[in-house]
Amino acid sequence: DPDESILSSQELLRMPRSVQAVYLKPLKRKAVHGIPSCDLQLRSYNVRNVEILADFALRAAYYLRLPALGPVPLPRITERWTVPRSNFVNKKSQENFERVTLRRLIQIQDGHPESVEIWLAFLRKHAYYGVGMKANVWEHEGLGVGKTMDVSLENIKKSLQPRWPHFGRRKNLETSERVYGILDNEMFRRTSDAPLSGSAV
Repeated sequence: DPDESILSSQELLRMPRSVQAVYLKPLKRKAVHGIPSCDLQLRSYNVRNVEILADFALRAAYYLRLPALGPVPLPRITERWTVPRSNFVNKKSQENFERVTLRRLIQIQDGHPESVEIWLAFLRKHAYYGVGMKANVWEHEGLGVGKTMDVSLENIKKSLQPRWPHFGRRKNLETSERVYGILDNEMFRRTSDAPLSGSAV
């Protein structure tokens, strides 16, 4: 049959699934608990640019196994300016300018902090021109986080203890000891007028 040969040839010429997926809506994973991990806000003056990056971000989130919601269109930001074309007697000849900022919101839910960081780094690396990104990231800790913070605070205090006397100076402890060693050198003593006292610098 000629019809069967046409169908079989169409099956052979079928595009790969990955190419077909470009023409379809991005796939999304469902959140189990619905706890927000990251809010990504995209801003642009061009609708096309912000829609392309939002589509790209959703596809990247799917392949990183991050449940994503959006893109949710946020209210536009409209700014207007009136500028005189000329001065003095031609003050009534003015020109009006308007700038409209379009925004989209993508929310990641139940995402692991490392996966969210990888997702944001991937979007920064492949950022689309004319689109700004602002991300709010939330991390959740266990109930005993206060004790671990107290221990880390004590360790930080111990490491900072020898540096407190030199706080606010441009030179640290090693620099001052090196300067004292240079001043205490025999060659420096011979060339200088007065001998160095035993007190530290």
